[in-house]
Amino acid sequence: MRTTTRRRIPDSALVRIEKKKQIVPVSTLLREYLAHYERSAPIGDIYGDLLQFDQAIPIETEDGAKTHWDWVFYPAHAWEEISRRLVQIYAHLKTPEDPGFTDHLSTKRVEFCNFGNSKPFRIQIVNRFNDNHDYYYVKRADASRVYGLELEHILAPNRIDFLVDGETLIEEHITGIPGDVYFAQQQWLDLTNPTRIAKEFVKFAERCFAKLLGDMRSYNYVIVVTQDFDMQQYRIRAIDFDQQSNEGRLQVYLPHFYRENQQAVDLVWNQLSDRTIRQYQKEERALMGRRLRVAWSRTDDLFHCMENDHLSDRDNVAQLARGLARYHQDRAFDSATSMGQLTRQHLTATLREDL
Repeated sequence: MRTTTRRRIPDSALVRIEKKKQIVPVSTLLREYLAHYERSAPIGDIYGDLLQFDQAIPIETEDGAKTHWDWVFYPAHAWEEISRRLVQIYAHLKTPEDPGFTDHLSTKRVEFCNFGNSKPFRIQIVNRFNDNHDYYYVKRADASRVYGLELEHILAPNRIDFLVDGETLIEEHITGIPGDVYFAQQQWLDLTNPTRIAKEFVKFAERCFAKLLGDMRSYNYVIVVTQDFDMQQYRIRAIDFDQQSNEGRLQVYLPHFYRENQQAVDLVWNQLSDRTIRQYQKEERALMGRRLRVAWSRTDDLFHCMENDHLSDRDNVAQLARGLARYHQDRAFDSATSMGQLTRQHLTATLREDL
């Protein structure tokens, strides 16, 4: 949270993302990077095959509210092969050293979300021995999302497993309570230590801004609650990476400029002083700097791909360059010609003291 004023942000300054983001093809250079860092597997066009469902049942919440998800079904002659392939993909994602060990696994259900940019399939895999289940997602591969996943993997506290093959992206499921659900339900708020959740929102916002990850509205992140021996610990994790280094407006990359996050922002202002906010920001930058030093060679390879990629149009690049030049008071940003260059310059400038 870069703004430390106690005044509520006026509605006119709040961010609204109105245009649907276009999918950016995965370049040859990025595919080479993914292969080198073992982000590739022989998956095939499973996304296209999953689109061939012939029935769909809307999924509702426990209280009967509609969701954006449908439980989809396939002809019997096709389901056996599709379910086998989905189990094999899960094995590649979770146990790449031995992907053939799948006798204990089966595909229980496939769900489809006809909403947003990625329109994902959610796959439920069950362990036959104990009925324990897990999820993963099948999406159309998008370079913006891939860069967002990799930067999250390198710079955030948690690692992320994903795979790309051709036009298909496989993502692991990130467990947690969706932010919009968490702040809307009193049962969660009653158990919350408000100072701790405020601290985590500040640190989460700092990570998003440093990486230029946009569109972090409350339903695009989850709250992970961990029971410690004498208290609950919280962590906020992004689950949507479509808007990585795409928009031109600087506010898009600042979570407190979204109306959907107003409850979290109010919590920060009510619980933390300006000095404490700055201290948490400094702590998070130090942690990101440490992770960046450890993974510098990998990050440099990633930015080499990103700088040569076309992630957004020229107007957005120019607009963001002007915004970052003002923010850092550094005219060097004006010469950037790609979102990759801006992301590298901004991350380096943000973490300069900690590198």
